[in-house]
Amino acid sequence: MKKISKSKIIAQKTIYATFRILQEAGGEMRGKNIIEKIRETIEFNDYEMHRYEKTGYIRWESILHFYTIDCMKAGFLRKQKGIWYLTEEGEEAITLGPEKLLETATKKYREWDAKNKKEKTIEESDDDLDIETLEDKTQKQSALLEQYETSALEGLRDYLINKNPYEFQDIVAILLKAMGYHISHISPKGRDGGIDIIAYTDPLGVKPPRIIVQVKHRPESNISSDDIQRLAGTMKRSSDVGIFATSGGFTQPAINEARSTDKHIELIDFERFIGLWQEYFTKMSDEEKNKLPLHPIYFLGSNE
Repeated sequence: MKKISKSKIIAQKTIYATFRILQEAGGEMRGKNIIEKIRETIEFNDYEMHRYEKTGYIRWESILHFYTIDCMKAGFLRKQKGIWYLTEEGEEAITLGPEKLLETATKKYREWDAKNKKEKTIEESDDDLDIETLEDKTQKQSALLEQYETSALEGLRDYLINKNPYEFQDIVAILLKAMGYHISHISPKGRDGGIDIIAYTDPLGVKPPRIIVQVKHRPESNISSDDIQRLAGTMKRSSDVGIFATSGGFTQPAINEARSTDKHIELIDFERFIGLWQEYFTKMSDEEKNKLPLHPIYFLGSNE
């Protein structure tokens, strides 16, 4: 019987734990929270907790990220802006158990790799995985880049969490201004009647639509459908457009409510907000940029 490497053992138990955590959470969760839950529920030894000198990442975390590439190519897992999603195929794969699940994902990755690359496919090895000296540069690069991107997103999220609601409201107004909208009203402290920001597409506000913005600084919770209904109630003109911006997320009923209402309502959650902030960052003044400063760093990309 072939001996299973230490790296494969780590991958089996952490990948399986990831799938179970996502399943219990309804199919999606922030990657950082998954890592924290695994850390709380699995006891790791010194080898598994080793910190790589070059990257500063923990061995078991790097191995987990490395093998999630297999799971994504197998169609078991999706990732988008720091959120991990378990697919229907992934949920079915849980029944295979830790060892067979990883074996199936790796096999499907190798099949994809062979089909999409002209060069010789790197054979699967039973040796221990060393992220820092790995020869499979594409997969290593993807795993490390995903870790860097996750760290960057969490840094931005932590920065926003420390802002108060009115500071976050001002940051949203700065974003809208950078996108070309003209801000006519930003609600002062106190009751706002459900309207935090009013914007127009022209300086005088004589052209429709009137854009009514509701801002909620709730990084640790999701906006409910009731909140969406209240925003819709403030849209008195037929041409009004509503925007609900939050530093957290939206429940599925809230998303459904925004889609089904006869009013035009756009939803901006944390991930979409960060994407827009990055896109329009160069159009802001230095003072505006300092409200949520970014420092771009460029890594070698991938042809995948």
